[in-house]
Amino acid sequence: MRKYEAVLFDLDGTLLDTSEGILKSVKETIEYYGLKQLPEEELLKFIGPPIEWSFEGKCGVTGDKLAEVTNHFRDRYSNHNLLLAKPYDGIFEFLSFLKDRGIPIGIATYKKQDYAEKLLIATGFTKYTECIFGSDYGGKLLKKDIIRMCIEALNVGDPSRVLMVGDSCHDAGGAKLAGAPFAGVSYGFGFGKFGGEDINEFEHVFYADHPMDMTVLFEEE
Repeated sequence: MRKYEAVLFDLDGTLLDTSEGILKSVKETIEYYGLKQLPEEELLKFIGPPIEWSFEGKCGVTGDKLAEVTNHFRDRYSNHNLLLAKPYDGIFEFLSFLKDRGIPIGIATYKKQDYAEKLLIATGFTKYTECIFGSDYGGKLLKKDIIRMCIEALNVGDPSRVLMVGDSCHDAGGAKLAGAPFAGVSYGFGFGKFGGEDINEFEHVFYADHPMDMTVLFEEE
């Protein structure tokens, strides 16, 4: 019997390198509003969490101004820079590996739902996935909520049989709160990058430098 019945993936930093489009949109927004200029390592932290959190926490934007700034970012990103994303090396091979073994795949991302769907369709991921759940525009959904929505959609009764794969503390923390085991990846935007999070500070069952490293988790027991 397999240990895991299904696999969930984060999007930014796990399936796709979305850094070019996101950072371009952030820089354009900062320049447009004359906001505080940030070093590259701080700009990289905009990738993954809800954009409202980043403009508030990193640039000090609040209230009605925050809504205006985030809307400008969304226009630049959605209408101009979204499709600059690139799949990570080996990710399609790993998804094919799972698909060939009949293991259902879901996407649990903090990216807005419509952005996620548009990106995944354009880059060819939807032929592998059974469900896609992203964040809401109010930013009320937490990662644990999104993960739980995926688990319910995949009809897996025991969350401990669903592996969450991601690149950051948001993925690790959300998985823990949802009752799902977590596998981290080193090639994304969170763990070990520019003084980012240390994977060893979070519960995890595996840490992968390449997507295909995770095939060992799906050997028959």
